[in-house]
Amino acid sequence: MVRVRPFAALRPPKEIVEEVAARPYDVMNSAEAAAEAGEKSLLHITRPEIDFDPIAGEHEDRTYRKAIDNFCTWQERKWLVRDSKPCYYIYAQRMGERTQYGFVLCAYTGDYFNGTIKKHELTRKDKEDDRMKHVLIQNANIEPVFFSFKDNPVLAGIIERITAGEPEYDFVAPDDGFGHKFWVISDDSDIELITKTFAAVPAFYVADGHHRTAAAARVGEYKASKNPNHTGDEEYNFFMTVCFPESQLRIMDYNRVVKDLGGLSEQEFLSALSEDFDVARVVETQQPLRCGVNPTGLHNFSMYLGGEWYSLTAKPGRYDDNDPIGVLDVTILSNLVLDKLLGIKDLRTDKRIDFVGGIRGLGELQRRVDSGEMKVAFALYPVSMQQLTDIADSGNIMPPKTTWFEPKLRSGLTIHLLDDDTNSPS
Repeated sequence: MVRVRPFAALRPPKEIVEEVAARPYDVMNSAEAAAEAGEKSLLHITRPEIDFDPIAGEHEDRTYRKAIDNFCTWQERKWLVRDSKPCYYIYAQRMGERTQYGFVLCAYTGDYFNGTIKKHELTRKDKEDDRMKHVLIQNANIEPVFFSFKDNPVLAGIIERITAGEPEYDFVAPDDGFGHKFWVISDDSDIELITKTFAAVPAFYVADGHHRTAAAARVGEYKASKNPNHTGDEEYNFFMTVCFPESQLRIMDYNRVVKDLGGLSEQEFLSALSEDFDVARVVETQQPLRCGVNPTGLHNFSMYLGGEWYSLTAKPGRYDDNDPIGVLDVTILSNLVLDKLLGIKDLRTDKRIDFVGGIRGLGELQRRVDSGEMKVAFALYPVSMQQLTDIADSGNIMPPKTTWFEPKLRSGLTIHLLDDDTNSPS
């Protein structure tokens, strides 16, 4: 069962929330962040390299120092103000006709180590180290991680009741057009009920933010080791998350583009594909949009090659329905195409492949091939939440770049302060 607690968030006054709130640090490069950041934007704290001319390196000492300076400045100028008591919060995101409602709360680092917080991706130590350093130098979780949990009727009732009231924040982000609403839960009886109800929730599932989750857990472990009076109840044992009921979330496709055909001609490549796939060219009459058609279901892929869209359907017997990893379309494509035909064996390190989130649409795949940057593109059918939780429950790990969640959590609506005097490592 999971352990949660409320926290006294550091957050912007409602009058300037749109100016402070920003997209997460890892969905843009430094130049994009510099172009996007207004005077009060949280990007000056999460991407402080943009405050140098020319833009500094992300991991330079002066960049980390600038992050600390900016964080202090935002508080001094009252662009970030701390709530007077620990609260829970509800954060709603609207994308098109769909709205998802999540609890903003602090999860327990010990649940990460005991497996109650379940992950489905591997993490890289260098990225963990970088995120850990950011948490330690600020003594805060600046950006939340994104969790899901199995639907719970009591928590659903709380969401329905609280969100019937007037939100604290209500705005549409200009860069992506997504709507954001936010409610503060300060009533003691509500806080007690939420804490008690989550104590019966069997697990959290990391949806997005595996490196930030791992880094937060390591921060708690590190600070505990430096505190001779450690009790387990200190604020550093908890980290900021937004937790959504599983049924409200949708995973988008995460697609692939490849720079070459591994020495094969287009015709040779199509012929080789036919060994494991039923290959059909998408003719104009089948094509409601000029940029192709999405995969129709599991084990069906859309491919763009040589100015043409193709439908690829994996033949029976080419995958194992009883293997939760082997049955994934990302695995089928990796095994039967990327590795077998193109020689791409490590998706994490091979420079011949790139990944495109489904939010960009098939038009982005076609554009990158038509431009000559890439030779072939593959669109995949999205993984389901049930597949994700089944794999996490079994202790397995999904292949890299399998899930794409949208909308992304807006950063800057809440910040969690760790509130202790433990020294950070040099």
